[in-house]
Amino acid sequence: MSILARLLRTPLVNLLRAAASVSLLTLLSRVTGLVREQIIAATFGAGALTDAFNVAFRIPNLFRRLFAEGAFSQAFVPLLAATRERDGDAVTHSLVNAVGTVLAWALLVTCALGVIGAPVLVWLMGSGLERFDTAVVMTRWMFPYIGFMSLVALAAGVLNTWKRFAVPAATPVLLNLSMIGAAWWGAPWFERQGLEPIHALAGGVMLGGLLQLGAMLIALSRLGMLPRIALAPAGIAAAWHHPGVRQVLRQMAPALLGVSVAQISLLINTQIASHVAVGAVSWLTYADRLMEFPTALLGVALGVVLLPQLSAAQAREDGAAFSAMLDWGLRLVLLLALPCALALLLFPQALVAVLYHYGRFDAEDVQMTVLALQGYGVGLLGLIAIKVLAPAFYARQDIRTPVKIAIGVLVATQLLNLVLVPWLGHAGLALSIGLGAWVNAGLLLAGLLRRGAYRPEPGWARFALQVLLANVALGLALAWAAGAVDWIGLQAQWGRRAGAVAAVLGGVALLYGLLLLALGLRPRHFLRRA
Repeated sequence: MSILARLLRTPLVNLLRAAASVSLLTLLSRVTGLVREQIIAATFGAGALTDAFNVAFRIPNLFRRLFAEGAFSQAFVPLLAATRERDGDAVTHSLVNAVGTVLAWALLVTCALGVIGAPVLVWLMGSGLERFDTAVVMTRWMFPYIGFMSLVALAAGVLNTWKRFAVPAATPVLLNLSMIGAAWWGAPWFERQGLEPIHALAGGVMLGGLLQLGAMLIALSRLGMLPRIALAPAGIAAAWHHPGVRQVLRQMAPALLGVSVAQISLLINTQIASHVAVGAVSWLTYADRLMEFPTALLGVALGVVLLPQLSAAQAREDGAAFSAMLDWGLRLVLLLALPCALALLLFPQALVAVLYHYGRFDAEDVQMTVLALQGYGVGLLGLIAIKVLAPAFYARQDIRTPVKIAIGVLVATQLLNLVLVPWLGHAGLALSIGLGAWVNAGLLLAGLLRRGAYRPEPGWARFALQVLLANVALGLALAWAAGAVDWIGLQAQWGRRAGAVAAVLGGVALLYGLLLLALGLRPRHFLRRA
């Protein structure tokens, strides 16, 4: 019996349907996120104040990615899925209680230290900021956000393991709505009170974090998996000595090193950008937000769905299903990420102009953001592939290999910065990240092939040729549309410009789909069950 037939006969979750549902909810999150960035760009532009806010917001986000969504999730989710597979829900709930207790108390200490040490953190991230003191104030306001989001990561790990993907995928909308409200209504109110208007954004971040945590706790309560946080010293000590907590901590050590490498790279790049030019941090941030749109829709959605399923297959020692799920994910990466990368490379001015070119965000800001976006676009395929390949190592509880690769990529990225930044300025920082992503993805793939964890299924050459031919036509259409309209000149006619961009993107998407059908690809080829 073929691997495909075995997968289709297993009466569990439909991976494509699950990934599609996560992707659609993530789409809502990214759409509101882009609206958020539009309003911030129009209200504050790209200057010293937005640089200060972006650095201040990156600091808790750095720790969030380092601990919550990074090392903690990589260590906790595979253990959680394996525990449930072997021991059932009651034992798994005990694990959640113990991990939740240790995490909550560790976060309390971390947030207090972060508020006290804010000036040092800002100096490490952006010593070249013109509004250094403003960044320190906003860092102190927003640092507790890491506490909310770390608990959100705990809840998301549980919900995703129980195949409740909707709430974790949808809750980022609450942060975006809070920040939209802060920019739209909070900033004018702050100004009327004689306060710095951009401080309202920090308040919006904190409100968004609280709302996300509240939504997650409600979902856990309905599932019957709400963690019981121990308050007494005896309960805390018992949680600390829980074998599952010890295993998570052991796995977090190498995972933390691996995630730290990526965050160190971000810290170095932000530090360099703060010295390149006023506005450089903001240009990179706006480009990064736009680049994250396809990254989240495709890479994050696939990673969220695959990690628990890969972990369960590994616990069952079902190597065939493990490999087949990876193959499915990688084919979707090529099919969906390549056209997105072409859009960022060939149609960037229209995308940036229609999203950000309003109010204080002028034509020069558009051009500078376009350069950064194209640098990121070079590595989009690699960035999304990492979201599929790395979970395969985490599911096998092999965190050391991705760590070693990440360290090598960090060194390569910074060597590229030495060459590219003097030549391309802030765009060189984005390009070095894009090229580094290709190196990272290639080494991860080579490691899985070498270990025999991934065995490509037949038909890859034909599939790749079909996708490449369709993308050639799509790329030609995008290149023509990019030069056919003066996208910056249409600033005053925002409705016409938005309609034109929507027509182009919708047209090329339809063209791409029809070409794939004509070349023999069908949706049923991706209907696989875990």
